[in-house]
Amino acid sequence: MGNPDRPHTVSDAMYAGLGRLIEKVEADPDLDVLVVTGSGDVFIAGGDPAAHTQDGADGEDVELPFPILHRTGIAVIAVINGHCQASGVWFAVLADVAVASDRARFRLPELRLGVAAPWSSAILPAVVGLARAKELALTARSFSADEALSMGLIGRVVPHDELEDAAERIAADLRETGPAARAAWKAAAHQHIPLVDDRSVGASIRTAEAHEGFTAYAERRPPVWSPRHPGSKDAQRDV
Repeated sequence: MGNPDRPHTVSDAMYAGLGRLIEKVEADPDLDVLVVTGSGDVFIAGGDPAAHTQDGADGEDVELPFPILHRTGIAVIAVINGHCQASGVWFAVLADVAVASDRARFRLPELRLGVAAPWSSAILPAVVGLARAKELALTARSFSADEALSMGLIGRVVPHDELEDAAERIAADLRETGPAARAAWKAAAHQHIPLVDDRSVGASIRTAEAHEGFTAYAERRPPVWSPRHPGSKDAQRDV
């Protein structure tokens, strides 16, 4: 994964392309393992907030790869070479094996942009428990690969210089498993992770609060939030 125009972000076209790549591997009988990594010191750092400040940018829902990743039977390895946040964390959890460099850092900053991020609220409690999920999402703090491992967000941490070799060994191990049995095991395991509709993700980035968050990010200033604290019914209606 690499975006030459905005190196630390993932464009909508890249999200859609990743989903199509998974489907392409599914359709090829000679392929059964997909390895995804980033470029430079970034794995996946989420979408581009600045893109959502442009006129008409939020008119259509983003075609995200996560529903496809949730149900695919192929083996997917996330090789986390560096900074991993927002949708990068979602990808790491939904991958079959996530192996991270000991230099990697993780973060869930969506709420600081005013974005409810339905995939975060679906995935995190199912994987790390509700209390830890709230702490990570509501504080948006950065945490290390070792901490991500200890809470079960990823499966392995290796020295940075050994990351590529570790990924190759993991891929070889996965190829030893029966593909039908592997797909059935994954389908059963992923039943514990709620599936999120892309439309709810699109709705979460079209709120007035998200617009202020994206605009503040682009203008390099703190966001100015409304003092209103909506109740649960209001929050659900807004999103």
